[in-house]
Amino acid sequence: MTYRFGITLINGLIVSLTALCISCGAYSFTGADTGNAETFQVNFFQNNAPIVEPGIDRQFTLALQDLIQNQTNLGLTNANGDLVYEGEITQYYVAPMTATSNERAAQNRLTIAVNVRYYNTLDPEKDFEKKFSFYFDYDANQQLVGAVRDEAVNEIFLRLTQDVFNESLTDW
Repeated sequence: MTYRFGITLINGLIVSLTALCISCGAYSFTGADTGNAETFQVNFFQNNAPIVEPGIDRQFTLALQDLIQNQTNLGLTNANGDLVYEGEITQYYVAPMTATSNERAAQNRLTIAVNVRYYNTLDPEKDFEKKFSFYFDYDANQQLVGAVRDEAVNEIFLRLTQDVFNESLTDW
């Protein structure tokens, strides 16, 4: 009797959780609301910054594609996507941040900004054009090459892509 009651309780719980998940529809565990969209496209983000760092345009484009693929059930397409992301990298610069007692920079800051145009072909009221920027501070005794550059760009792109994702697919 107790065994049969336990199985019935577990089956009821499974059915309830399944119904709950199905009723959520287009929502995901990341809070993304893709509506009725099934596909997305990320057009190449051209690097139009005054200082051109080779490869970051491709790197940003791929990072945004990867984030959306990993956090939604949308399919990536090259054309006619339900959701379209495009834009350009508008800033890439290093500025000194803090000074030492002998008036030398103690830290430098790399800042990258992107201008993003987002089009929701199924719900044009959600379209926007917005600038996103973020920075990475590093020791002034280090040069922005190799591992330092990779860490800085990866950290900035992680934040920028998450900000673009939140702006376009969440109602936070």
